[in-house]
Amino acid sequence: MAGVGKTALAVHWASEVTAHFPDGQLYVNLRGSDPAGRPVQADEAIRGFLDACGLPADQIPSNLEAQTGLFRSLVAGRRMLIVLDNALDANQVRPLLAGSPGCLTVITSRSKLTSLAVNEGADLLTLDLLPQAEARALLARRIGPERLAAKPDATARIIALCARLPLALSIVAARACARPGVSLARLAGELGDPSRRLDVLDTSDPAASVRGIFSWSYLNLSAEAARMFRLLGLHPGLDVPVGAAASLTAAPLRDARRTLDELTGTHLLTEHQNDRFMLHDLLREYAAEQADRHESEEERRRAIGRLLDYYTHAGRAAAFLLNPGKVEPCPPTPPLPGTASPGLADWEGALAWFEAEEAALLAAVTQAANTGFEANAWRIAWSLADYLDRRGHLREWVAAQRVAVTAATRLGDLTVLAYTCRGLGRAYTELRECEDARGFLQRALDLYRQLDDRSGEGYSHLALARLHEYLDQYQQAVDEARQALALFRESDDCVGLAKALNATGWCEAHLKDYRGALNRCTEALHLYRLVSDRRGEATTCDTLGFVHHHLGDHSRAIARYQEAVGIFVEIADLYNCAATLIRMGDTYDSAAEPRAAREAWQRALAILEDLGHPSAERIRVKLLAPAK
Repeated sequence: MAGVGKTALAVHWASEVTAHFPDGQLYVNLRGSDPAGRPVQADEAIRGFLDACGLPADQIPSNLEAQTGLFRSLVAGRRMLIVLDNALDANQVRPLLAGSPGCLTVITSRSKLTSLAVNEGADLLTLDLLPQAEARALLARRIGPERLAAKPDATARIIALCARLPLALSIVAARACARPGVSLARLAGELGDPSRRLDVLDTSDPAASVRGIFSWSYLNLSAEAARMFRLLGLHPGLDVPVGAAASLTAAPLRDARRTLDELTGTHLLTEHQNDRFMLHDLLREYAAEQADRHESEEERRRAIGRLLDYYTHAGRAAAFLLNPGKVEPCPPTPPLPGTASPGLADWEGALAWFEAEEAALLAAVTQAANTGFEANAWRIAWSLADYLDRRGHLREWVAAQRVAVTAATRLGDLTVLAYTCRGLGRAYTELRECEDARGFLQRALDLYRQLDDRSGEGYSHLALARLHEYLDQYQQAVDEARQALALFRESDDCVGLAKALNATGWCEAHLKDYRGALNRCTEALHLYRLVSDRRGEATTCDTLGFVHHHLGDHSRAIARYQEAVGIFVEIADLYNCAATLIRMGDTYDSAAEPRAAREAWQRALAILEDLGHPSAERIRVKLLAPAK
């Protein structure tokens, strides 16, 4: 990519290996990405090489083919290094290839030059950004290690804000040397303002400014690729799938893929995974700057609207594949024309989609709220909730739901506001921030009563039951669950009824009413299987395992727990899988099977540590306890 140090590396390396090429070195800047002038023609470059080889001007033919033949005959049998810097494309460099086994040609370019690998056997090398340690070493050489050591936090921030791009780091180093009285913290602060970052990295010389060298690649793009590049600057995530790029530009998927290939071919994008593209941080800011300059406000808004509709409708499809019984307050409006679809077909695809898009979806919630797309904001948060819950990403869940509540408040839709308040209350509950949870759940319950929505009331009572459970207030929890049970029977909500039956059974079991719990959960399991709700089936098997354990039937308890774990693994519900494994270990422990107990607890601990969940400490204590 531009600014990564291709020329610097090639010239440095060439100077290091002169002993291997005793017959000389040739260098030419082909100006393939220089907007200040046209690229050097092949015949101009060859004439320069022939001059350098000492050939008189009157012996140089005017025909390119003859010049190429003469050049190759002159270098035949020699050991020479030829550096073709800043090439535009393969056609520009082909006449300049020596064709002699003793000569090595090094070419730098912003294009991939794949055809040279296919036809001429070239080895392709893509330069990446500097690793953290090398970025720091670059600054240390320019600024001095003592100055960096005195401000390690500012140094790390400068490296991050320059996104490890060598040119950007070199510019900051030059500024630091020119202003020795200015602290690195102040330089980092200047870089930290996104609206000014490219200005800070401007030296007034286009060849030594980040904005300038980016423009060299941008100005060589086709009109379609230039427009896509600009609009990609509006995407809020770290990487962009083909469907999102197509939605930004309202292009068919096939055309979008072709345009993305052009952008990757010029290293303005990187395809870091199959059909997923990354834009370097500074390039993203440059792209957004070009969008502000060349796209009207209305077109930028339409592009953002299509992008948010892509995430809204794709997220909705993925959410229902992950949880077919998911409650939706109201269906969305149709997507804007030109919005792509990811074509999800099953829950495995939905899970993989959420895993790939989590960061982008979270960013899209905030972007939607900040740009006046409130409906998209709460709907994307709605689609994320089950995935974030299952993955144990609780703070992310709370953050998304807080934005959703704000968006729903602006919309003034009481149904949506009630739903988002309940969602935020549930997220706070799982995070064990109980007072915040209680406030939002009570607000949701009041709104549902105002709306005369019996199912909504029922789900709010279920959420309150969960909150009381976490507070070890099982009598209050069972009272809430029983209220939910009555409301779901009244509203004929089969999924809600199954949830309430299982919740009531769980609470009754903790109040030692094991027979009542067994009856409730047996009915719940039947209903969950009737509606093909695998997660509900697993949670109910877990409850039944707990009940059988306390009835003294350890073998039946373990069988139910194993059934639950199998489903949780299948649907990638990591936290609940760990919770069930903990209880399974407890059952094995009660059954005097310490080895099996430890194995179950260790599996649970591995999951909780991976999730960074606070419950992990409790399991470590179990594992440290002496065996019975």
